[in-house]
Amino acid sequence: MNGKADRDIRPKKNQDGPICPVLSKCGGCRWGGGSYREQLSVKAARFRKWMEPFCRTEAIIGMESPLHYRCKVHAAFGEDKRHNPISGIYEEKSRRIVPVDSCLIENETADAIIVTIREMLKSFKIRPYNDDTGCGLLRHVLVRVGHATGQILVVLVLTSPVLPSKNNFVKELVRRHPGITSVVLNVNDRKTGMVLGSREQVLYGKGYIEDEICGRVFRISPGSFYQVNPVQTEKLYAKAMEYAALTGTERVVDAYCGTGTIGLIAAGSAGSVIGVERNAGAVRDARSNARRNGVDRIRFYQNDAGRFLRQMAEEGERPEVLFMDPPRSGSSPEFMDALLQTRPGRIVYISCNPETLTRDLKLLTQEYRVARAGAVDMFPFTEEIESVTLLLPKN
Repeated sequence: MNGKADRDIRPKKNQDGPICPVLSKCGGCRWGGGSYREQLSVKAARFRKWMEPFCRTEAIIGMESPLHYRCKVHAAFGEDKRHNPISGIYEEKSRRIVPVDSCLIENETADAIIVTIREMLKSFKIRPYNDDTGCGLLRHVLVRVGHATGQILVVLVLTSPVLPSKNNFVKELVRRHPGITSVVLNVNDRKTGMVLGSREQVLYGKGYIEDEICGRVFRISPGSFYQVNPVQTEKLYAKAMEYAALTGTERVVDAYCGTGTIGLIAAGSAGSVIGVERNAGAVRDARSNARRNGVDRIRFYQNDAGRFLRQMAEEGERPEVLFMDPPRSGSSPEFMDALLQTRPGRIVYISCNPETLTRDLKLLTQEYRVARAGAVDMFPFTEEIESVTLLLPKN
């Protein structure tokens, strides 16, 4: 299927759906004017067409309450023509800020905290950053909320490590929002589109929060990867475990393991689990998460997943189950070659991009057949689709 034509399929505007006042400007969610039932129908049809060459798809898993699901909220800060502070979301394909006080898909407490910070700027003589001139202090605010724990992390992204009256600023912020459990100052002094810089200073609390998914507790730092919709994440991972059909004896490999979420959940039903991740910080978090949950049947390795699988193949080792959850760009040719050399007994492929999923499946189906596939709506009111696919050897 042609990717551009596929993206043009959108639900029609429907008065039953929530109407966003900045829908025409903001690039956050394209489907803010359509009914949720129609969105699910369109997404299911899209995924069905993508997977038509491989297998019949299962029913899409939607949300019971699809509003305010994002537990990671980011706001850019700037000034209007009168030098009043503004905060919001970048206009699609630009660096212009669309002022937003509340968003239909963002956590409401996080939105309220961002508005409070904006209101406090003038009294503390803090000037927002100007993208054009490079002047100003506050660039972004990132708020992460633990869905199960209620813990709240606020990250102030500044151009300098010096925050005027920082103790009083944090004290006033926490007074207005007592649910805040940690505040971190992050320094990003480069001309870049990246939100976070590499330097951090904990101003309040532990510098991280914790949340619970599928009975496991996970540490969430400012830069940690953690799914933004924990309600649907539980459903996504439950479907992945269903496909894996673990019996308690299998050797499992979690490729692209990140902070170890999938591997730690699988460890409760597997013989042993190996997690592989290139990012050193993510591996540290994964090991910390394993200790926090008392899981000793899992080992994490900082390595390229393709290189690790090739080493396994050369040593004659073969996992019974392999989980893979690659980035939007899909897996590299090197990883795919190593995967086919290793020949796991089952492959559970979690994907956030049907286009790269089907590209990879064309290669994998040389040796495997697609047994099951289903979509999970992780991002209501957007066109994104998350899916789980089970592959079994042909012979």
